Amino acid sequence: MRLKNAMEQTMRKSNGINRRGFITGAICTLASLMGGVFATSVSTYLLGNPQAEDTGWADAGDISDLQPGAPQQVSFSRSREDGWRLQNERATAWVVIDDHMDVTAFSPRCTHLGCAYHWQANRKEFVCPCHGSVFGEDGHVVSGPADRPLDRYAVKVDADRLWLGPIERAKNS
Repeated sequence: MRLKNAMEQTMRKSNGINRRGFITGAICTLASLMGGVFATSVSTYLLGNPQAEDTGWADAGDISDLQPGAPQQVSFSRSREDGWRLQNERATAWVVIDDHMDVTAFSPRCTHLGCAYHWQANRKEFVCPCHGSVFGEDGHVVSGPADRPLDRYAVKVDADRLWLGPIERAKNS
């Protein structure tokens, strides 16, 4: 009888899965799934786009307040979606109105390393003080380490209001 019971137990263990094997497999499977979810989340955070997304057009003010000819820095409020939060932030743009009343709005960041540049009226150029990039009034590179023109905002004029959309990346010249 003892031999028969021992043989039945051995056959049960060799033919099927025992409880200990099932629990061990389930724990390993769950640990692998949790590790995969964690690795996916971390890689998305580290390798994803760190920039918040624009939610649309922002009112940059009354265009009749701006004079044609020289670039003027304009401050405006913009809403940006950052993950699940909607953030309101202050932003700026360099706005140029030419003699034909065509409006161009440049991003306030240099295309070399993202430094803030300024307008030098006596030279009639945008100058980045950090690395020496110089841009013309039309945003094209005059000199310096920057290899592409200034990025521009999408622009539309509705009645007397200036609306600025997302920043459009300039192509290498």
